[in-house]
Amino acid sequence: MRNRNRRMTAALLTVLLLLLSGCMDSLKGSKVVLTTGFEKNEVFRIEDMSCTLPEAMVYLINTKNRYESVYGREIWNVSLDGVTLEENIKETVLAQLAQQKTMNLLARQNGVALSEEEEARVMHAAETYFQSLSEEEKSALQITVKDVEELYREYALARKVYQYIIKDINPEISDDEARTITVQYIYFRTCVLDGTGRKIEYSEEEKQEILRKAEEVRFQLKNEEADFEELILKYSDSEEGTCSFGKGEKDQAFEDAAFNLEISDIVETPDGYYLIKCISTFNRTETDANKVKIVEKRREEVFGQEYEDFVAALTRNLNEDLWQSVSLAGTENITTSDFFDVFDKYFDGIL
Repeated sequence: MRNRNRRMTAALLTVLLLLLSGCMDSLKGSKVVLTTGFEKNEVFRIEDMSCTLPEAMVYLINTKNRYESVYGREIWNVSLDGVTLEENIKETVLAQLAQQKTMNLLARQNGVALSEEEEARVMHAAETYFQSLSEEEKSALQITVKDVEELYREYALARKVYQYIIKDINPEISDDEARTITVQYIYFRTCVLDGTGRKIEYSEEEKQEILRKAEEVRFQLKNEEADFEELILKYSDSEEGTCSFGKGEKDQAFEDAAFNLEISDIVETPDGYYLIKCISTFNRTETDANKVKIVEKRREEVFGQEYEDFVAALTRNLNEDLWQSVSLAGTENITTSDFFDVFDKYFDGIL
């Protein structure tokens, strides 16, 4: 049940992150943007849903400490295109909270509410998380147990309304549509990524030389009956030489060759050249798993469309002065990081 719960949460977060940029734009530049007229410590307002600074700090601090637990504190020295990790986290948290408030408005519109049992779980989860905080953390976050209850209540409702909207989306997926094949491939790279993840193309002369090497290897396969696996080890620029995938998951040229040929001619993609050998045209286990992925994608699309239509009619106001003043500096002694883990403990298999 825990895995199912985490998969559902991941699906919801995927939808929300796909909508992140639109929501951020909505907060910053749609109907009205105000920096006055807010209550004390009010970060933003969407219709009558308000987000306070203590609520935002819970998300910010938990996100910050999760990053540190994986990458260490030196991660804060990293920036990408002039944007620091702290700035990126603030943008992401602002979007997550805005989406959560919006989802609660959507729940209200659809008559979705928590049951008595779910409300009781919210109360217990909030008490557990609040008691896990030190007095210093409670003071720094300016958070009360009621604030935590409201955050958990809104988080639970966001998940529940997602399930409500997708509940009748159960399309029939054929074996052919979900068919997963397995291939071996030899990859000849024609680009590299720099330190920022930007793709740098090889020169035309370099590409021609790489193409000649690919042609030599293709000749060995066709005329000398060379062993494909040995050639992978000798020539491929990829650490792996085997992959399984379904339709629509790879570059079109790669996919066309893989699905239609036992051993392909040279296949050109934006990242390089490939020689591909199909070793399995149908895998029942992986095809069935791909059906689940396709259904979830269809559900995400349905929910995403309803969410976008709903968001378009909302009034959103951001207290930019307050938000710009928020900093994670000086929070080294606030180590809480299990806000979402506590929620999952109480709602495992429930939502």
